[in-house]
Amino acid sequence: MTGFRGINAWRGGWPLVAGAVLLTGAVGCFLARAQEPPATSYAPVVAKEGFPDTLARMSAAKPAIMRRQLDLLQERYDLSDRAAAGVAMSRGMAVQEGVRVKLPAGVTWQDLAALTPAQIKERGVWPKGFLPLPHPNHAEGGMVFPQHHIDEIKGQTGIDLTRFDLDYDLPSHFLPEYPPAIFLTTRPDLGDVSRGKVVTIDNFFELFNGILNPKQLEGLRLLITPFPQQQFNQTEDRRSARPHRGVTCFDCHVNGHSNSATHLVGDIRPQEFRHGLDTPSLRGVNVQRLFGSQRALKTIEDFTEFEQRAAYFDGDPVIATKKGVNILERGSQVHFMAEFQALLDFPPAPKLDVFGKLDEGLASAAELRGQEVFFVKGRCAECHPAPYYTDNMMHNLRAERFFEPHMVNGRMASADGPIKTFALRGIKESPPYLHDRRLLTLEDTVEFFNLVTDVKLSEPEKQDLVAFLRCL
Repeated sequence: MTGFRGINAWRGGWPLVAGAVLLTGAVGCFLARAQEPPATSYAPVVAKEGFPDTLARMSAAKPAIMRRQLDLLQERYDLSDRAAAGVAMSRGMAVQEGVRVKLPAGVTWQDLAALTPAQIKERGVWPKGFLPLPHPNHAEGGMVFPQHHIDEIKGQTGIDLTRFDLDYDLPSHFLPEYPPAIFLTTRPDLGDVSRGKVVTIDNFFELFNGILNPKQLEGLRLLITPFPQQQFNQTEDRRSARPHRGVTCFDCHVNGHSNSATHLVGDIRPQEFRHGLDTPSLRGVNVQRLFGSQRALKTIEDFTEFEQRAAYFDGDPVIATKKGVNILERGSQVHFMAEFQALLDFPPAPKLDVFGKLDEGLASAAELRGQEVFFVKGRCAECHPAPYYTDNMMHNLRAERFFEPHMVNGRMASADGPIKTFALRGIKESPPYLHDRRLLTLEDTVEFFNLVTDVKLSEPEKQDLVAFLRCL
């Protein structure tokens, strides 16, 4: 208003210098404000530097970024390879044992369990491994694949899923076995139909012709067909050294299961509040009624379409258009993809009866005691009822009761909000745990929920509970 009056006064005969001073002040304020980037929901559409410069700059920054993330992991966890005796996944990979989250100096798990959330927060003794786990480079985000998956896909198809700016962070012994087995609800008599192979466009027809019907076979083909994605595409702001055809659904959900590839949720702004993601298994989606860790999508068709239209591009349809979004046709393509996914079964659990409880003639004493803890004192079944061990609802654990919000490697450690109840069937084959990979073992998970739910389990009860979970 001052600038406007100055200009009009100058027109009416005020001294030129007065008008100039007022105008200069107004312009100066405007320029100062213009130099501060406003908060925005959108990613920049036009790149501000050429691809060769981006490649050089981010490649040079990569060692320091990865060192910072690995230092964080070492600070939080015992990352040693320590397998549980006699416990394996479907194809023989050992299951890691033991609590891996490191405690603050001078504190025991019993000490923490005796404190209230407010006392833990006040004393600053919430274990760092129970805080949200940042993406390997949270400020950048995007899909990052374990190296063994990158190598396998490049060997089979020639497609290179390497990012020039980032590597995967967690050691492979904390990830699901690779390749994972495939069990079909329609043909349980066949057992693992993967034949020990990673299913790709090179071998899917050989593996599944004569087992699937034509719709299901076409759905599987689409699930292993690469489509453009935020980091893997043909544009100058991609994160692959060469222009890229994109990623497939099964690049994260390998063989309809998971390789624990990580990403950031596309639903939240600003960047530091976006949650890191662990890729959930697609096993048993036929009995689930919510999809996405927080999105609460109601059908697997909704989830499949959402992933292609939005999640692949950080929830930004403007960028999706630029990078080559694949618009699936709902009545055929989405339907076919969902029909195949609905065939993916949980791994066999020979110690469970038809009600999803332990057969007393097959289970050990420790496993039976653990089942009692699960359904009674531990209160686990209130969210994870048998037989599939999910209530198909969302729950807010309110873990922020235990710590002050603060930045960790570009991630604001604060409230998570409601998270869907993941099915626990086959849980020993789906490490790491929680929606953002922060819990590396089942023992870590038991300690976390013992504090969050305040059920005060004894050490023997915790061990028995883990023994039961390994039976599911």
